[in-house]
Amino acid sequence: MGTYEFKLPDIGEGVTEGEIVQWLVKPGDVVTEDQPMVEVMTDKATVTITAPKAGKIVETRGAVGGVVPVHSVLVVFDLGAAGGPSRPSGAEGPAATAVGDIREDLPGMNLVAPAPPRASKPNGNGGQGAQQTYYNAKPLATPATRKLARDLGVDLHVVPPSGPKGRVTKDDVRSIGAPAATPRMTDVAPERGPSAQAHAPMRIAPPATAELGLEERIPLRGVRKRIFEGMSRSKHTAAHFTFVEECDVTALKALRTRLRPAAEKAGVKLTFLPFFVKAVIAALKKHPTLNSAFDESTQEIVVRRYFHIGIASATEAGLIVPVVRDADKKSLLDLGRDIQRLGEDARAGKIKPQDLGGSTFTITSLGQQGGLFATPILNFPEVAILGIHQMKQKPVVKGGAIVIGDVMLMSLSFDHRIIDGHVGAAFAYEIIGYLEDPDRLFLEMA
Repeated sequence: MGTYEFKLPDIGEGVTEGEIVQWLVKPGDVVTEDQPMVEVMTDKATVTITAPKAGKIVETRGAVGGVVPVHSVLVVFDLGAAGGPSRPSGAEGPAATAVGDIREDLPGMNLVAPAPPRASKPNGNGGQGAQQTYYNAKPLATPATRKLARDLGVDLHVVPPSGPKGRVTKDDVRSIGAPAATPRMTDVAPERGPSAQAHAPMRIAPPATAELGLEERIPLRGVRKRIFEGMSRSKHTAAHFTFVEECDVTALKALRTRLRPAAEKAGVKLTFLPFFVKAVIAALKKHPTLNSAFDESTQEIVVRRYFHIGIASATEAGLIVPVVRDADKKSLLDLGRDIQRLGEDARAGKIKPQDLGGSTFTITSLGQQGGLFATPILNFPEVAILGIHQMKQKPVVKGGAIVIGDVMLMSLSFDHRIIDGHVGAAFAYEIIGYLEDPDRLFLEMA
């Protein structure tokens, strides 16, 4: 049989491994070229790997939840089964494609081995009673079974599964009726000695009987896990400090109003973000240390002479950061197109791996929900981040007179290990200067 081993391809800048989220094929399946085979999650995106060529699946390697290094064998094909050319085992196959996909809850994310059923508790007469001490924090069940459980008031966490791969079936739910016992902490974790208990992580006890069905346990998986890990690393590595200042954007709003008709004719919805990107780049060129990163392995500050600007975007899966690459070389219209495309792709769950990662500076905005101000967390390993907030009309002093102006607060967070306070403040005022007098952007634009 002519076979070849297909290896996990490079699926993003700096990505060295991927976690298997769901297999979409199994051994024995005959697939067509570009047919989706497997969903793989990296630290930047979840991608769907497609078949490089038509053939028959001989073997799939890697279990759901397992980590597969890049360039390791993922699928073994029999090309001859589909009429394609044969290849010797181990030969490099055609490159597969990877489609970015950002979602909170992907099929197969909960395919974890359930806890084994607990033994029944003996009753007072020495016999076996009906009460069970089973508890599973991550029950597996189809949507129909979950609906039945809700209708019957049954908590799936306490239903011993009988289906394949530890799946709870409808019959399992019907057999238990309503939960009669209160699971105990000892049903979740075995008892430990005093020393072990003193150093063990805190475990939250299962809910009491009256609360069963009123709590939901969501595994920390997928994009949310990556956000969790990234924010924790940034907060516990960098020494954050935040500088907050007002910015009068009256002139900026007037400029945008004048330019919008021309931008619309070019098919671009001109927001304020392209102006912020231009102002940030102009300020970064005067304060290059703010466009740096710290290499922990070599203990070096790496000053980047290129400008890849991350634009934090809110999605159903959580906050992700698509990147406008070489932003310093793009016009306001080009920036507007890129920002619009990246935002739409992120919200639709179609962001591509090449549009994520590698940013040198990040801008985050809460828009109309901007509040007064916030303290943004650094996008590690960057050393600075700009948070922009809601524009509000406020009294401002101009030429000795009080007038109504459009004012916005800006929050800039810095890594104090690298950026001194006066440097961060000077950088902030540089940005504010460009935004309050935006004509300077055109005078100094490269």
